[in-house]
Amino acid sequence: MKRDKIIYWIATGLLSALFVAGGLMYLLNYPRAAGFFTNLGFPNWIIYPLAILKFAGVIAILSRKSLFLKELAYAGFLYDALLALVAHVVVQDGEAMPAVLSLVFIMVSWRYDRKVFGAYTQKKKQTTPLNKISKASKLSKELV
Repeated sequence: MKRDKIIYWIATGLLSALFVAGGLMYLLNYPRAAGFFTNLGFPNWIIYPLAILKFAGVIAILSRKSLFLKELAYAGFLYDALLALVAHVVVQDGEAMPAVLSLVFIMVSWRYDRKVFGAYTQKKKQTTPLNKISKASKLSKELV
């Protein structure tokens, strides 16, 4: 268990560092980021929203306050890394390694998150007992 926690925190730390560094580069060095995006065929208007979402995703994963937001962040990071990898391969600019590393860190972090903290720990509440549902369905059939 201790080994799993160490692997989780290393992968999550490296994943977070990669995405925070990317977000900072988008915000602090916009002309360079715009050049990358233009070269890859993406519109420049997406740079600022993508930077903000990278920071929000890192916060969602590290805070682990909301299972939904954490899963959404992992999914968003996965799509971002996959699109980056495909774009770099298509353009053949030789800059695909950060995307490959991101994919590895995403998969390891996501997998060990489940091993260390459990898959779905939030319990679902059953709001209506089954016997009330059956009585309501019988009543609705009688009315029709």
